[in-house]
Amino acid sequence: MISIGGFKTIVDYLISEIPVKIDLLVLIGGNFWSIKNEYLRELITKQLRSKRPVAAICGAVDFLAQNRLLTRYKHTGNAQYLWQSYSNYTNHDDFVETQAVKDLNLVTANGTASLEFTKLVLKLLDFFPEPEIDKTIALHELGFYKYCDTYSNPYLAN
Repeated sequence: MISIGGFKTIVDYLISEIPVKIDLLVLIGGNFWSIKNEYLRELITKQLRSKRPVAAICGAVDFLAQNRLLTRYKHTGNAQYLWQSYSNYTNHDDFVETQAVKDLNLVTANGTASLEFTKLVLKLLDFFPEPEIDKTIALHELGFYKYCDTYSNPYLAN
Protein backbone atom coordinates (compact mmCIF):
# COMPACT_ATOMS: atom_id res chain seq x y z
CA MET A 1 0.00 0.00 0.00
CA ILE A 2 1.34 3.47 -0.87
CA SER A 3 -0.03 6.72 0.56
CA ILE A 4 -0.61 9.86 -1.53
CA GLY A 5 2.74 11.18 -0.27
CA GLY A 6 4.55 8.03 -1.36
CA PHE A 7 4.82 6.37 2.06
CA LYS A 8 5.09 2.67 1.22
CA THR A 9 3.75 0.20 3.73
CA ILE A 10 4.31 -3.52 3.79
CA VAL A 11 1.47 -5.27 5.56
CA ASP A 12 2.53 -7.45 8.48
CA TYR A 13 -0.98 -8.21 9.73
CA LEU A 14 -4.55 -8.03 8.56
CA ILE A 15 -6.54 -5.71 10.82
CA SER A 16 -8.19 -8.68 12.50
CA GLU A 17 -4.75 -10.20 13.25
CA ILE A 18 -3.14 -7.19 14.93
CA PRO A 19 -1.83 -8.05 18.41
CA VAL A 20 -3.72 -6.67 21.39
CA LYS A 21 -0.73 -4.66 22.63
CA ILE A 22 0.78 -2.35 20.03
CA ASP A 23 3.80 -0.17 20.84
CA LEU A 24 2.88 2.41 18.18
CA LEU A 25 -0.11 2.48 15.86
CA VAL A 26 0.67 4.56 12.74
CA LEU A 27 -2.25 5.38 10.46
CA ILE A 28 -0.92 6.49 7.08
CA GLY A 29 -2.75 8.92 4.84
CA GLY A 30 -4.55 8.42 1.58
CA ASN A 31 -7.99 8.59 0.02
CA PHE A 32 -9.32 5.32 1.41
CA TRP A 33 -10.26 6.58 4.88
CA SER A 34 -13.96 7.12 4.13
CA ILE A 35 -14.40 3.46 5.08
CA LYS A 36 -16.65 2.20 7.82
CA ASN A 37 -14.73 -0.36 9.83
CA GLU A 38 -15.92 -1.04 13.36
CA TYR A 39 -13.00 -3.33 14.15
CA LEU A 40 -10.47 -0.65 13.18
CA ARG A 41 -12.38 2.03 15.10
CA GLU A 42 -12.37 -0.17 18.20
CA LEU A 43 -8.66 -0.98 17.79
CA ILE A 44 -7.80 2.74 17.67
CA THR A 45 -10.14 3.49 20.58
CA LYS A 46 -8.45 0.85 22.76
CA GLN A 47 -4.99 2.12 21.82
CA LEU A 48 -5.92 5.70 22.73
CA ARG A 49 -7.71 4.77 25.96
CA SER A 50 -4.78 2.65 27.10
CA LYS A 51 -2.53 5.71 26.61
CA ARG A 52 -0.42 3.90 24.02
CA PRO A 53 0.89 5.97 21.08
CA VAL A 54 -1.21 6.62 17.98
CA ALA A 55 -0.01 8.69 15.02
CA ALA A 56 -2.27 9.71 12.13
CA ILE A 57 -1.46 11.74 9.03
CA CYS A 58 -3.54 13.12 6.16
CA GLY A 59 -6.73 11.15 5.46
CA ALA A 60 -6.23 8.98 8.54
CA VAL A 61 -7.02 12.04 10.68
CA ASP A 62 -10.32 12.30 8.79
CA PHE A 63 -11.16 8.79 10.01
CA LEU A 64 -10.41 9.85 13.59
CA ALA A 65 -12.63 12.92 13.22
CA GLN A 66 -15.46 10.90 11.66
CA ASN A 67 -15.38 8.44 14.53
CA ARG A 68 -15.14 10.88 17.46
CA LEU A 69 -11.59 9.73 18.19
CA LEU A 70 -10.14 13.26 18.41
CA THR A 71 -12.26 14.18 21.42
CA ARG A 72 -10.14 15.53 24.31
CA TYR A 73 -7.09 15.94 22.06
CA LYS A 74 -5.56 19.00 20.47
CA HIS A 75 -5.19 18.04 16.83
CA THR A 76 -4.71 19.13 13.24
CA GLY A 77 -5.49 17.67 9.83
CA ASN A 78 -5.75 18.62 6.18
CA ALA A 79 -8.48 21.21 6.81
CA GLN A 80 -11.18 21.42 9.43
CA TYR A 81 -13.85 22.45 6.91
CA LEU A 82 -13.58 18.95 5.40
CA TRP A 83 -15.17 17.60 8.60
CA GLN A 84 -18.24 19.89 8.61
CA SER A 85 -20.56 17.02 7.78
CA TYR A 86 -19.16 14.73 10.51
CA SER A 87 -21.73 14.71 13.31
CA ASN A 88 -19.24 12.87 15.55
CA TYR A 89 -16.66 15.64 15.26
CA THR A 90 -17.53 17.98 18.12
CA ASN A 91 -14.32 19.49 19.51
CA HIS A 92 -13.78 22.18 16.88
CA ASP A 93 -11.91 24.43 19.32
CA ASP A 94 -9.17 21.84 19.75
CA PHE A 95 -8.16 22.08 16.08
CA VAL A 96 -4.78 23.80 15.64
CA GLU A 97 -3.86 25.29 12.26
CA THR A 98 -0.33 23.92 12.08
CA GLN A 99 1.52 21.16 10.28
CA ALA A 100 1.52 18.60 13.10
CA VAL A 101 0.35 18.37 16.71
CA LYS A 102 1.42 16.10 19.57
CA ASP A 103 -1.01 15.91 22.47
CA LEU A 104 -0.83 13.25 25.16
CA ASN A 105 -0.47 9.94 23.26
CA LEU A 106 -1.69 11.21 19.85
CA VAL A 107 0.16 12.80 16.94
CA THR A 108 -1.86 14.24 14.05
CA ALA A 109 -0.59 15.91 10.88
CA ASN A 110 -1.80 17.20 7.56
CA GLY A 111 -0.73 15.49 4.37
CA THR A 112 2.15 17.88 3.66
CA ALA A 113 3.78 17.42 7.06
CA SER A 114 5.81 14.24 6.77
CA LEU A 115 8.92 15.65 8.47
CA GLU A 116 6.98 17.36 11.26
CA PHE A 117 4.95 14.18 11.72
CA THR A 118 8.11 12.09 11.98
CA LYS A 119 9.67 14.52 14.45
CA LEU A 120 6.66 14.47 16.77
CA VAL A 121 6.31 10.68 16.59
CA LEU A 122 9.97 10.28 17.57
CA LYS A 123 9.44 12.72 20.46
CA LEU A 124 6.26 10.91 21.54
CA LEU A 125 8.28 7.70 21.76
CA ASP A 126 11.26 9.37 23.49
CA PHE A 127 13.25 7.69 20.72
CA PHE A 128 16.29 9.96 21.25
CA PRO A 129 16.81 13.08 23.36
CA GLU A 130 14.78 15.95 21.84
CA PRO A 131 17.83 18.00 20.71
CA GLU A 132 19.10 14.97 18.78
CA ILE A 133 15.70 14.46 17.12
CA ASP A 134 15.58 18.16 16.20
CA LYS A 135 19.05 18.01 14.64
CA THR A 136 18.26 14.84 12.70
CA ILE A 137 15.09 16.35 11.24
CA ALA A 138 16.91 19.64 10.57
CA LEU A 139 19.29 17.78 8.26
CA HIS A 140 16.32 16.92 6.04
CA GLU A 141 14.57 20.28 6.42
CA LEU A 142 17.63 22.41 5.70
CA GLY A 143 19.48 20.15 3.32
CA PHE A 144 23.05 19.01 3.81
CA TYR A 145 24.96 22.25 3.12
CA LYS A 146 22.76 24.59 5.16
CA TYR A 147 22.79 21.99 7.93
CA CYS A 148 26.62 21.99 7.87
CA ASP A 149 26.64 25.80 8.07
CA THR A 150 24.35 25.66 11.10
CA TYR A 151 25.53 22.57 12.99
CA SER A 152 28.77 21.43 11.27
CA ASN A 153 29.31 18.42 9.05
CA PRO A 154 27.74 15.39 10.76
CA TYR A 155 30.09 12.99 8.97
CA LEU A 156 33.35 14.56 10.12
CA ALA A 157 34.78 13.90 13.57
CA ASN A 158 34.60 16.99 15.78
